[in-house]
Amino acid sequence: MAETKEFKTESKRLLNLMINSIYTNKEIFLRELISNASDAIDKYHYLSLNDEKLTKRNDYRIFIEVNKENRTIKISDNGIGMTYEEINNNLGTIASSGSSEFLKKLKEAEGKEGKDAIDIIGQFGVGFYSAFMVAKKVVVETKSPYSDKAYRFISEGEDTYEIEECSKTSDGTDITLYLRDNTEEENYDEFLEVYKIEELVKKYSDYIRYPIQMMVTHQVPDKDDEKKTHEETTLETLNSMIPLWKKNKSEVSQEDLNKFYKEKFHEFDDPLTSIFTHVEGLISYDAMLFIPKKAPYNLYSEQYEKGLQLYSKGVFIMDKCKDLLPDYLRFVKGLVDSSDLSLNISREILQQDRQLKKIASSVEKKILNELTSMKENDFNKYSEFFKEFGVNIKYGVYDEFGRRKDDLKDLLVYHSINHDEYISLKTYVSEMKEDQKEIYYVSAKDKAAAEMMPQMEALKKKGYDVLIFSDDIDEFVTDILSEYDNKKFKSIQGNIDLQSDDEKKEIEKTSEEKKDLLTAIKDALGNDVDEVKLSSRLDSSPVCLVSGEGLSFEMEKVMSALSQGNAPKAKRILEINPNHELFHALENVYNTDKEELSTYASVLLDEALLMENMPLKDPYEFTKKLTQLMIKAAK
Repeated sequence: MAETKEFKTESKRLLNLMINSIYTNKEIFLRELISNASDAIDKYHYLSLNDEKLTKRNDYRIFIEVNKENRTIKISDNGIGMTYEEINNNLGTIASSGSSEFLKKLKEAEGKEGKDAIDIIGQFGVGFYSAFMVAKKVVVETKSPYSDKAYRFISEGEDTYEIEECSKTSDGTDITLYLRDNTEEENYDEFLEVYKIEELVKKYSDYIRYPIQMMVTHQVPDKDDEKKTHEETTLETLNSMIPLWKKNKSEVSQEDLNKFYKEKFHEFDDPLTSIFTHVEGLISYDAMLFIPKKAPYNLYSEQYEKGLQLYSKGVFIMDKCKDLLPDYLRFVKGLVDSSDLSLNISREILQQDRQLKKIASSVEKKILNELTSMKENDFNKYSEFFKEFGVNIKYGVYDEFGRRKDDLKDLLVYHSINHDEYISLKTYVSEMKEDQKEIYYVSAKDKAAAEMMPQMEALKKKGYDVLIFSDDIDEFVTDILSEYDNKKFKSIQGNIDLQSDDEKKEIEKTSEEKKDLLTAIKDALGNDVDEVKLSSRLDSSPVCLVSGEGLSFEMEKVMSALSQGNAPKAKRILEINPNHELFHALENVYNTDKEELSTYASVLLDEALLMENMPLKDPYEFTKKLTQLMIKAAK
């Protein structure tokens, strides 16, 4: 005779809340029921170690059965089962957690060892009710070894439930879900497909420690006629059971890691490097982290989602936990598994807590240690990494007002004029000439472009090396760093001091002598330049444009692009080579035809702008004036 009871809480309102609000993804129901089944087996196994009444067994399993005709899904386990009282306490009272109570008693009895002895997934007592997201009725048949009788629990997720005795003879629990009818918005039939069950088990419960099994039918070739096929039904285990990251490092080969990476993250190439770590202490976790060989095509787009997969005790929680990675390490793939995390009631969203921040900090250090080791022990490999992801490391230096600059500065490497391969800042400083006071850099797209720049001439003469900044962020990084090993960074496209005292005196003398000419050129150019002066850095080139203190030309370009042309301008200084033949030509023009000097000055400035890869004020006017001068020279 069935016994009808009311739920011990405001059942209908709370059930509606859990079904429609707590769980945002309906497919979670299978994860929750499998996790509960795993808990039940854990309990039986642990209790059997000390209770002679319980049979010692090694045939633990979770079995799933789908009946398309009846539209049912059945999840069975051979765990501890429930007594009459436990059914009422655990199923009849929503959010009364049998697992939580069991864990509490276990801790009281054994302290920390209890936690290590058994991992219990369920904590909140609501996982069972996720079944009502897809089921209009749920039937539970269960038998505990501590009861002579078995019981059936029936609920349609309303105000009441029924309990009656049933004929189940084996210990454990069978949960049968009668699926809801399809609607225009929801298709519940998909959960009756074998492939869908396999997919959900693989996604959420692949690392449950007990086999999750199912009878699966395949079409196989006939032995007598290979052209014909017949159906063959076999018992298949759907889950891997033991996560690769739970094994000892000595048991896992690089081949295993590469295979796992490609299968798990749908990659074709092996990773550039992998990090396999077990961390124990105030916060414990396992992690498998991978640095790809190539950056994904959308790494820097808004559509790209950073983050690591998150597991708790082997159960999949979240695909992209963005809080586990700082933004500059967004390219790292991998997963973290921890039993120390505080999950919310549905295990769908991680609560922001100190444990998560500690894991994230530890993961970041592990990655940086790996990169440091790679740089020191396999520089070719590190160069390959930096070519793909160096911009990210630079961003990490600049981000958050340089909070990480001391941790990341030695991971920076650059191309330079004197080297064909990357060099570090440490290497640059160690190779500086005795009389060199600063770290010189030039903003250019590549080495070939940098070597052609007129500002390079004096530095080449002295044998000074120059770092090549080819990324937009480079100057922002040096602005944050300011110096390295007490050596200031200095752009060769700005004001630099390379002159001896005698050279300074000589250029000052010449500048005074040619003061009227320089003033006339400045007047001709007006506000297009801030200053015109003679240069001591040029050798074969007639002219160059340099920036004053503060904003550089490269920063001006970047900020202009970001602000759609409304950025502040760098101070423009036109430097003219006093030893070049063109300067003497300017003197002749000034002495014979002062009005024509403005044409020469304009062309000279445009020439300097072109060498800096900067836009001309009026390209048409430039070509017109250049043509006029060419015609005149040809007469």
